[in-house]
Amino acid sequence: MNGSLELEVADLDSKREIREVTEFLNSFGLEYEGDLDYTVILRNGPAMVATGSFKGEVLKNFAVNESFQGQGLMASLVTALTREQTRRGIVHFFVFTDPRKAFMFSELGFSEIARIEPYVALLETGLGSIDSWILEAAKELAHLPPNRAALVMNCNPLTKGHEALIRRAASENKAVIVFLVSEDLSFFSFKDRFFLVKESLGHLKNVSILPSGKYMISAATFPTYFLKKDQGLLAQTKLDLAIFAKKIAPALNIVCRYVGQEPSCEITRAYNQAMLDILPSQGIEVKVMPRLAINHQPVSASLVREAWKSADWETVSAMVPPATMAYLQGKTP
Repeated sequence: MNGSLELEVADLDSKREIREVTEFLNSFGLEYEGDLDYTVILRNGPAMVATGSFKGEVLKNFAVNESFQGQGLMASLVTALTREQTRRGIVHFFVFTDPRKAFMFSELGFSEIARIEPYVALLETGLGSIDSWILEAAKELAHLPPNRAALVMNCNPLTKGHEALIRRAASENKAVIVFLVSEDLSFFSFKDRFFLVKESLGHLKNVSILPSGKYMISAATFPTYFLKKDQGLLAQTKLDLAIFAKKIAPALNIVCRYVGQEPSCEITRAYNQAMLDILPSQGIEVKVMPRLAINHQPVSASLVREAWKSADWETVSAMVPPATMAYLQGKTP
C-alpha cells in the first residue's frame, strides 16, 4: 500500500462520517447499506480514496478511487476488516462484488460460490465452505432415499399452513428435507422456531428437519449493498436460487421443491416466481400449494403475530398447531 495513505476506523455514530462514506459510494453508483458493524477508510490527506465495511461475516460497501487502483488498496481494506472480524471471533468471511471485480477477491484467496450476471458474485474464505456444509448435511440425510423433496421455510412461528405444506410433501414423496431458515433476524428465535417444527412434525419418518445454514435465504445470499434498488430483488432471488440449484440440490439428491402460494408479500411472491423461472430449467420441479384458509381467512405467520400481540387467542388458536399455541401462551409479546 502507498505509504502516504492513512487507514482509519469510521465512527458509525457520526452523521458526518456516514454522509461522507455514502457520498463516496454514490460516486461509484453504489448505495450505502447501513446497520454495519465496522467501516474502515483509507485517506490521502483529508481525501477519502477507499472504503470497506462488514456486517457479521459479510464484507461489503467496497470502493476504491480509480486513481489509486492497482496499488493494493483492496487487499489493505480486506486485511483490516478480516483482522477485526477475527478479533470478534468470526473466522469465515463472505464478500459480494460486481462480477467484473470478482477476480480481485479471488487473488486474495476467496473462492467463488455463484454469480448472477451482470449483478453480483458471491465469494467466501476462512474456516468452512459451502462444500464442507454440504458434506455435513449429506451425512445427516444419509438415511433418506434419493429423489428427495425440499422446503425452505422460516416458520415465524409455525402455522397450520406450514404444517399442511410439509404434510403434503411428506405424503407425495419418499423423502422430504425441511430447511429451516437459520438467521436470527425473525421475530422468534431460530432455536424456538426449530423446536416448534420438531415438536409438531418430527414424528414424520420420511421428513428430516435441518438448519438452512449460511447458503439459503440468509444475510449471505441476499446482497443489496452495491445494487440499484430496482435490481436488488431480482439479483437476490436469482443468487439464492442459483446456489440451491447448482450446488445444494444436486449434492443432496433434491429433485423437487415445495412452496406455499403467496397472496400479499411482494418479496416472497417474487421469490416464488423466481423459483418457477429458474429451478425447472435445472431439473428441479416446483410444486406450489394454495394458501390454506380458515374461515375464509388465509393463514399467515404475520397475522398470527398480530393476533398474538393483541391477545386475540381465538384467531391464534384457529391458525396454529397445538405446539405453537402452547408456546405462544407461555411467551409475552
